[in-house]
Amino acid sequence: MLGALERQRATLAWKCSGLDAAGLRATLGTSTLTLGGLLKHLAHVEDSHFARLWTGSPVGAPWDTVDWDSAPDWDYRSAAEDTPEQLLALWRESVARSRAVVEAALREGGLDQLGAYKTRGGERPRLRRVLLDLIEEYARHAGHADLIRESVDGLTGEDPPR
Repeated sequence: MLGALERQRATLAWKCSGLDAAGLRATLGTSTLTLGGLLKHLAHVEDSHFARLWTGSPVGAPWDTVDWDSAPDWDYRSAAEDTPEQLLALWRESVARSRAVVEAALREGGLDQLGAYKTRGGERPRLRRVLLDLIEEYARHAGHADLIRESVDGLTGEDPPR
């Protein structure tokens, strides 16, 4: 599972690599989705999944200052205000925090241990479920990234070059 997640992370990083601000702001067709927006969204997903679902702690900055009810797509839309360096740093820092949380969790137990979050029905996610949800989120958005990047400069492929 960790290998699958790392492959998806590497694919996103590759699809966003080497682009300037215009490249990260490019859209395809009528969609408003951008590579920069995907980077920021997935940084939020990384932080929120492990803070909220796993440790039961509040999500930190910059996510904790957003009024998500009035701006549910804030992560996607606000990325246009950030530089490529800021977006990549935000995403890389979120990934590093997630890796550290997973590493510590695996030292303490296996994939079937329970996270802190409780549903209304009292159910708690297992680490396996949190990781699978993250893999799914990346895989879905990797497809978006493929199409957007190809429209920017023709880059295609499933995996980054070795």
